[in-house]
Amino acid sequence: MHIIIVGCGRVGSQLALMLSSEGHDVVIIDKSSASFKRLGSSFNGITLTGVGFDPDVLKRAGIDRADAVAATTNGDNSNIMIGQVAKRIFKVSKVIARLYDPERAHIYKKFGLDTICSTTIGANLIKNLILAETFSFRMPVGTDASLIEFEAKGKHVGKKISDVNIDGIFVTSAIRRAGETLIPKNESLVQAGDIIIGVARTSSFDALKQSLGLSGNSKSSKK
Repeated sequence: MHIIIVGCGRVGSQLALMLSSEGHDVVIIDKSSASFKRLGSSFNGITLTGVGFDPDVLKRAGIDRADAVAATTNGDNSNIMIGQVAKRIFKVSKVIARLYDPERAHIYKKFGLDTICSTTIGANLIKNLILAETFSFRMPVGTDASLIEFEAKGKHVGKKISDVNIDGIFVTSAIRRAGETLIPKNESLVQAGDIIIGVARTSSFDALKQSLGLSGNSKSSKK
């Protein structure tokens, strides 16, 4: 794939390194050439100094043949502009924008951009560690879905995957077992200690816990 990344900060540089190491054709743009030092000597893609929403800069990056554009600068406004130019002018089918302010998600959605909000992801991960949730929030998928995981125990052990799934609320996508990740079939049996990974409806977390027989560890006290 030919992938353009705008913003060579911590996220952009790591993304560029991962994609290039997997053999993708990566071009990363940043207005400061000094930012490219983060890439080190192992990066085998192309670096380009310039403003990421400048059509001429994007043309030099090969946006006419780009399969995807990722806007990972440290500014929401810049990421919106980059996304608009890539989507509307150059008709790139896959445009992902990094988002800092979760309250502005509706703006991105209006422009047809996929978003990743590190603020929301980080807050949810910390919340789960504090509250010792029975299943871990991994990351949002769309507006009302989240990738989660939980340990199989009790009522789950010996059940088919089809019995763990809940229509409209949860579907299993993978199982982590003894250090390996497996893609199960509906008739696959759950074993003790399996980590079940799947997509859940975020607004139905409480119903999901009840249906799966998971109890929270939070405690209340009365004086």
